[in-house]
Amino acid sequence: MGKVLDLALHPLELRAALKLKFIRQPLFSTNDTRATPQLERCYELLNLTSRSFAAVIMELHPELRNVIMVFYLILRALDTVEDDMTIDPQLKVKVLREFDSKLDTTDWSFDGNDLKEKDRVVLTEFPCILGEYHKLKPEYQKVIKRITGLMGNGMADYILDENFNLNGVQTVTDYDKYCHYVAGLVGDGLTELIVLAGFGSDDLYHGKNSFQLYESMGLFLQKTNIIRDYAEDLDDGRSFWPKEIWSEYATKLTDFRDPKNTQKGVDCINHLVLNALTHVIDVLTYLSSIHEQSSFQFCAIPQVMAIATLAKVFNNPEVLRKNVKIRKGTTCDLILNSRTLKGCVDIFQYYLRDMKQRLPVEDPNYLKFNIQVAKIEQFIEEMFQDNLPAGVEPRETMIYLKVQERLKWDTQVIPRVQEEDYKFNMALSVVFCVLLSFYFFTK
Repeated sequence: MGKVLDLALHPLELRAALKLKFIRQPLFSTNDTRATPQLERCYELLNLTSRSFAAVIMELHPELRNVIMVFYLILRALDTVEDDMTIDPQLKVKVLREFDSKLDTTDWSFDGNDLKEKDRVVLTEFPCILGEYHKLKPEYQKVIKRITGLMGNGMADYILDENFNLNGVQTVTDYDKYCHYVAGLVGDGLTELIVLAGFGSDDLYHGKNSFQLYESMGLFLQKTNIIRDYAEDLDDGRSFWPKEIWSEYATKLTDFRDPKNTQKGVDCINHLVLNALTHVIDVLTYLSSIHEQSSFQFCAIPQVMAIATLAKVFNNPEVLRKNVKIRKGTTCDLILNSRTLKGCVDIFQYYLRDMKQRLPVEDPNYLKFNIQVAKIEQFIEEMFQDNLPAGVEPRETMIYLKVQERLKWDTQVIPRVQEEDYKFNMALSVVFCVLLSFYFFTK
């Protein structure tokens, strides 16, 4: 009932939800996802573990759909081992370190998870996933195995790190390193897969600054989640906010839960948001380098949802007490409006300006925050250069040329969006006509 009321109170979001549900069509048929019982079961496992990721993966180009589905399930299995606190640490470390080698088998599985662990099924039915993994092209298998090995060993290192286990994340450098292992490596693997498939420019993975770009894609998402999950993580006896930042505002991380420290907690949240915003320019550069449309949408949707979530947690004391989320209708609107690069940039600008407008002058990082937003705005201006005086030619910078190339793909999306708008308006007109007719004929 709450979701229905939310949509009713936000008519534009209701419109987006209806369009997404009834009008918008996927770019590719999904019939091939049911080619064999084993493949169909893998997609069922995908839906069981993450409906939101499943929806985005299902819309990928057939060249990458099964690849990324298998990649996701393998990393989900790895994460399910790492997350389960009932597994003996020695056994857990052994499984994590050897996990990549298990990909060379056909029948390995693991049933050592707690029976209440909701995702244990991906481990007990791992042979099903292995079957589909071995059907992938060798170059795709190589990427998945490499990332699995790096991530498994990184997770094991953190389990054995006594300082981390006792004191949590200490410095901003530690914060970035932790986010690298849990999210940056995913960006690494996905980027290599996209480039191997020919769906992104070669310099996206092999360029001089490519590591910084795909690393930022992962870190921006992970840092957003870490900020949002403060209360939930504390309830679970852990937290990933870096002490280097939170110690500027409190003696203990739990101090923010005391109502008298609420303002200090909000100042800390805003500081963490500022840190996350340092990745935005890299994110926009990365998105400018993706060509194939379904891959673009796959990369863009999590990023626009992250900037919307950052705006939601920004200057919000509720974060200190509970997990806050953006509305379902907002999510629908973001999905529909992030299908072009210009649409993504508009979303980023909207939420950046919203945060800037709500930033209190008393905030300790008021000046730094405004400077960071101004840097991003200036970069966006350089991306498009569409407000130049008459007769002035645009500067052909690297980002400008990337954007011009991406805009060629955007022009193919715009007619599709216009057709959806037409169909929705026609359907709405028919509904209104039927309702009016019913009203007049029954008076």
